[in-house]
Amino acid sequence: MDSKINNNKGSAVPGEVREQIADIVEQAQRDGLQLTGEGGVLPDLIKQAVEAALQGEMTAHLGYEKYAVEGRGSGNSRNGATSKTVQTAAGPAEVEVPRDRQGTFEPVTVPKGARRLTEFDDMVISLYAKGLTTRDIAEWLAQTYGAQLSHETIANITDSVNDLVVEWRSRPLDEVYPIVYIDAIRVRVRDNGAVRIKACHLAVGVDLEGRKRVLGLWIEQTEGARFWLGVLNELRHRGVRDVLIVCCDGLTGLPAVVEQVWPDALVQTCVVHLIRNSMRYASWKDRKAIAAALRPIYTAPSVAAAEHALDTFAASEIGRRCPAVVDVWRRAWNDLVPFLDLPAEIRRVVYTTNAIESINYQLRKVSKTRGQFPSDDAVYKILYLAVCDIETRDKPRGGDPKKRSILSCGAGTHGWTAALNQLEIIYPGRLPATI
Repeated sequence: MDSKINNNKGSAVPGEVREQIADIVEQAQRDGLQLTGEGGVLPDLIKQAVEAALQGEMTAHLGYEKYAVEGRGSGNSRNGATSKTVQTAAGPAEVEVPRDRQGTFEPVTVPKGARRLTEFDDMVISLYAKGLTTRDIAEWLAQTYGAQLSHETIANITDSVNDLVVEWRSRPLDEVYPIVYIDAIRVRVRDNGAVRIKACHLAVGVDLEGRKRVLGLWIEQTEGARFWLGVLNELRHRGVRDVLIVCCDGLTGLPAVVEQVWPDALVQTCVVHLIRNSMRYASWKDRKAIAAALRPIYTAPSVAAAEHALDTFAASEIGRRCPAVVDVWRRAWNDLVPFLDLPAEIRRVVYTTNAIESINYQLRKVSKTRGQFPSDDAVYKILYLAVCDIETRDKPRGGDPKKRSILSCGAGTHGWTAALNQLEIIYPGRLPATI
């Protein structure tokens, strides 16, 4: 008897139901049957599978098979079923949920009060992570699957990840990150009855394997040393003992705070940001020529060679026509010098924050569809889900999609092996031995 119960519980879908799948797909291809939505064949198939799983749960709960003699005088028995319509990824399905006389049966497949299967919620969350608003998702579900859900219900589904956001933002981090990129995107958030533009700062760390991992998100209306001190101390409290290079651009107060939290870290300005700032002062017809003229500066083999290249550019015809471009580079020269002292292998990795800007670009895609956010928590939720989606695109699917980013392998860094060897030479003893 026990073996029957275990087999019934472990195999939620009977063999005959599984055999129907191939027949239904073949018939749909041949006769043009509707698979999803109201009147589709897949909701009926899901109904059979769910009901089979519920019957298996009831058997395990009572301890005997349906109609078995062992149930006589057991003190509890089956007591019919209750009809219940649940939303699935293939459309609404009406299922029969079995009951017991004592009312102690707690189904797992379709919990009490649930009106949606777990995979339906995962689909809604996935659509939300890709930038669709709650109203867009509700309309799409109605048109595609015939599922009638209000946008408030969709919002409640996505709110289920709020606890995961808190967990993700406070998770432990690695002890050492050779490189950390820091940048920001702008979002509109309703604050005390007024819509304000706030900066959502993003930190991406490159670990010893060259994998880029999003370390955290922080929202602040204004930047400053006090804000950055809180951010970096948070990273340190979460386990980041040392960082070799911090790559950023124009973040007020950050370089000074880095010296306090990680005294031996090198703060590197983003060369690409420097080039873009230069182009503000160039006409369209001069931009291509200026970009070519600036290249010898940041590719120079030494600081002296870079200074000579900058002087040459300043003395050229285009340099005299655009003196503000020269001023941009002279003002940022002290922040550029550390980059010029690095070997070529490391330069290729840190000369730009494009590694984080590619992430920022995708985060802007999901945030720009919303004119404003009702709160900071709403911003954290959508950006967390977007990060989950970004970091798992190259990973095999499976498991809980809301938790994948916590275990994500992250994207790789081109030329990382050569850069890591140079980092070990330049910063001896600061990189932990790998096991």
